[in-house]
Amino acid sequence: MTAATTAQQGPGLLSRQYAATTGGLFALCAFVAFEATAVSTIMPGVADELHGVRLYALVFAAPLASGVVGMVGAGGWSDRRGPVGPLVAALVLFTAGLVGCGLAPSMELLVAARVVQGLGGGALTVCLYVLVGLVFPPALRPAVFSSFAAAWILPTLFGPALAAYVAHTVGWRWVFLGVVALVVVAAGLITPSLRGLDTPVTGDPVPRSRLAWAGVGAVAVLGLQLLGSTANAWAALTVVAGALVLLSVRPLVPTGTLRATPGLPAVIATRATLSGAFFCGETYIVFVLQERWGLSAGVAGLALTGVGLSWSGASWAQSRLSRTLSDTAAMRHGSAYVLTGIVGLTVLVAVHGPAVTAVAAYVLAGAGMGLAYPRTSVAMLAESGDSDRGFNSAALSIADALGGATTIAASGAVFAAVDRHAGDPFVAALVVGCGAGLLAVVAAARTRSA
Repeated sequence: MTAATTAQQGPGLLSRQYAATTGGLFALCAFVAFEATAVSTIMPGVADELHGVRLYALVFAAPLASGVVGMVGAGGWSDRRGPVGPLVAALVLFTAGLVGCGLAPSMELLVAARVVQGLGGGALTVCLYVLVGLVFPPALRPAVFSSFAAAWILPTLFGPALAAYVAHTVGWRWVFLGVVALVVVAAGLITPSLRGLDTPVTGDPVPRSRLAWAGVGAVAVLGLQLLGSTANAWAALTVVAGALVLLSVRPLVPTGTLRATPGLPAVIATRATLSGAFFCGETYIVFVLQERWGLSAGVAGLALTGVGLSWSGASWAQSRLSRTLSDTAAMRHGSAYVLTGIVGLTVLVAVHGPAVTAVAAYVLAGAGMGLAYPRTSVAMLAESGDSDRGFNSAALSIADALGGATTIAASGAVFAAVDRHAGDPFVAALVVGCGAGLLAVVAAARTRSA
């Protein structure tokens, strides 16, 4: 390579100009991913210690639901005032949530802290993407996003074992509190690149109605779990909470999404139902491996490692097949794998089959996500123009978060109800995930434009 060619290419991600920012962004993504993986590993023990199994699913649904509010708010704030203010607010909220989780004396306060953490996490996701657009030239942005993907994959390799070790040696609270120090270090690396980025820009303000509907959706998801978990007359209001979730989603996504109208609406619906099915399984896989098969947290957490590897492998494969595998085909096959995996996991839990086979079923679901999930983004962009690309991109993220949160909350309500009547709560909860997987298969079949 000649000196002239090198000069034309400009500085790379690890050059002196971008190294600190690259490292900070990568670290933030990795620490957020580690925390998410770690929570899945340690939460069965936490719920047992805090006597809060009834609220187990809400620990996972709450940050997804509140994250939607953070996404909508941070997006509008960044467009109008630049990314510095919302990024600082996001980091403060995310850190405050982690501290609250680490110090929580009860399951109720742990859930409340997760709501705060979700607000910051949702806003943080938006701010990181805004920073990429402002700090890095177009030629480097694909590499930055590739590093984000790697930052989410790496924690699945060591996160479960590390979280289990920390929880066993010094206590589960330090899984949360330890991440705080890491986030502070990552924020320090990003700080120099923020200078000069706080100048107000000319973006349009986010309609208050949009932010209000996001808030209604988040509250309705929380109500769906809380009301459904009760054994009194309040449980009847679960139907109202579910209806409010659907009502709140409509203004935030393209028209026809709830009906999976062919084309873009079906793509958005596919993303929502895929997330619902897969993350419902993720919520219970470690829990059921410990409860039914007696595995330790560290060994049960290896299921998450296997899923991370299958997801990343299938994602790489679909990218290599981009010219021969259409978006619709990828979403259809991927959705079928997710449904097969979740159904297989449910059946094996019901019959108490071999633990390794149950893990293999969920690993298959991970491969389905790796195949279909990236193509929902590609298909969304293909169906979007300059006038609606931003709205559609936000809709995809919102559908992703609310789809997962709603399914998990519903599964938690079913778990509590069946557990009260001496049924099998794990099977009942996973059946909810199977229902979401079936909807994903139906929606994926309608993603081709008419």
